[in-house]
Amino acid sequence: MALEMNGLGDTNQANVGISQAERDWIAAMELKINQPPKLLNESAGKRACCIFKVPQSLVGINENAYRPDIVSIGPYYRHEQHLAMIQEHKWRFLRNIHVRGVRLNDLYRAINSKEEEIRECYSATIEHGSNDLVEMMVLDGCFIIELFWNVHELKHRRRDELDDPILKMASVVPLIARDLLKLENQIPFFVLEKLIEPPILALGGNHPSMKNLTLGFFNYAVGRPNQMLQPHENLSCKHILDLFRLSMVPLPPSSPRLIPNNASFRLIPSAHKLRLAGVKFMPKQSSDSFLDIEFKNGVLQIPNLMLDDFATSLLLNCVTFEQCYDYCSNSVTCYATFMGCLINTPKDAEYLCDKKIIDNYLGANEQVACFFNNLGKDLPTDIHESYLKELFEDVNEYCSEGLRVCWAGFVNTYFRSRWSIISAIVGFLIVVSALVQAIFTLYPYVHSSPHKTRRKRLY
Repeated sequence: MALEMNGLGDTNQANVGISQAERDWIAAMELKINQPPKLLNESAGKRACCIFKVPQSLVGINENAYRPDIVSIGPYYRHEQHLAMIQEHKWRFLRNIHVRGVRLNDLYRAINSKEEEIRECYSATIEHGSNDLVEMMVLDGCFIIELFWNVHELKHRRRDELDDPILKMASVVPLIARDLLKLENQIPFFVLEKLIEPPILALGGNHPSMKNLTLGFFNYAVGRPNQMLQPHENLSCKHILDLFRLSMVPLPPSSPRLIPNNASFRLIPSAHKLRLAGVKFMPKQSSDSFLDIEFKNGVLQIPNLMLDDFATSLLLNCVTFEQCYDYCSNSVTCYATFMGCLINTPKDAEYLCDKKIIDNYLGANEQVACFFNNLGKDLPTDIHESYLKELFEDVNEYCSEGLRVCWAGFVNTYFRSRWSIISAIVGFLIVVSALVQAIFTLYPYVHSSPHKTRRKRLY
């Protein structure tokens, strides 16, 4: 009691001489100090947090690449008016599931037990209450699974047998696919895996795993090769965007070359400068991923990239995810840096298009150059941790050999086109002709006068 009285006396003593205005200011400051941040949670640096609001500095590159066009998934865009059409169809999909015998209380129990884990996945505070959050996860999760399952069933049915308006409208599925790969438009993957557990959604005993259903849907929507599905079954992913990103990352070499950490890495030159150094460019055939780049014997093999709205959106969201989430590889970021090095000008973009490395569906070559310059701009890429570290080292070493660079420069200057070759040949013949003419002109003087004079003196 004495201690409590002493403490109270100290507090009262500390408040002596403080005006009411000061007390009000201190109280207001203490209220703000104790208010946790909402736009970027204090827990956003933990491994669990994997669904981020995109920083404004990155949004400026292309705002439309991050905002959904047709469907909202998760809390960030839930009440946007332009997404209302698919929002209504989510309830139709849930009704179809319920008609098959799935009980709503089973869905509730499956997700309610994961509430805190779900909240930890988002970088911004979720203002929704417990029941509202469970409803959102159930509705969005069931919509995704039912959509993917319907696409999977297309393999066993003719398209004209379907009467679902979403699958019937040719433009809707690609737009949904693009929206499902936007960073702000995600739900945790463990929600989908929990919902698909038998007997919750009653898909049958032999249904594919959630990962295969997901990648199978994107095969249908954007035409990816089926052989990409099998090797990625055991991947541990955070959400759909992360799964798609991981499915593109090339497997590391079985015996990687050791490069000392103190090696002075440099970014590679542009495509134009590499050509002058003798590097040849070829599209890499039969590759599962556009990230699978190879450099061997002076030839840079780069898989074809169909650069359209889907590809630009995917690249931007993958790079943003890798920049925000510190617990994943930086493979797509490194690819963006690599392409940003190659393409400095529209001429570089035009050359890669001519070589069938890029299929340009954006418009002018200036747009291709602008996109890659912005995509790779100011990205903090650690080359030592990159899957392309050996390639960067090999390309720079190849370009540092002086004799090869001089010969390649000569060839590029005089033999890069049919007319330059003809001009070089004509110039060479003119020089040879002049040289021969000079020899025949000087020959009589060199081999006549001195010998004749000498003979006359002897006799």
